[in-house]
Amino acid sequence: MIVVRAAKIAMVGAITLFATLVSFGNLTDYWTNFAFVQHVLSMDTIFPNSEIGYRAITSPVLHHLAYALIIAAETLTAVLCWIGAAALLRALRAGAAAFQRAKTSAVLGLTLGFLIWQAGFMTIGGEWFGMWQSQQWNGVPSAFRFVMVILGVLVFVMLRDDEIAPNR
Repeated sequence: MIVVRAAKIAMVGAITLFATLVSFGNLTDYWTNFAFVQHVLSMDTIFPNSEIGYRAITSPVLHHLAYALIIAAETLTAVLCWIGAAALLRALRAGAAAFQRAKTSAVLGLTLGFLIWQAGFMTIGGEWFGMWQSQQWNGVPSAFRFVMVILGVLVFVMLRDDEIAPNR
């Protein structure tokens, strides 16, 4: 059904818009969002009696490097999703195999987005750096929402598509 294909394109487009705005926000409001990375890596707001404080990274150079990697990954997510949405749109009325092949960039972008917020924010930030312990800088709930939305779109996009019935 063409409506299912259109829904997949729209959903990839929605993630594309999200990743684009996140990347844009991190670039145009660098210092506000940098503070988040700095506090998480410094672990300066975790529980006072926490035994994991030895994991802290306090080097400003490493804070900027980590933030640059985050921005680069978010930007690459947006670019791959833009390319993927365009490829899917071009293949909207193509055969099922061609539409399936057109999913490659979208799948790569969605997968990278999943990895940023699941592995990067939830696992590394949340668990390794104890971000969940911070009252001010806990990004785990937001990252979880992003992960679930992206995962839902990724699963939906990956569902095989049937051939489109010819117009009558």
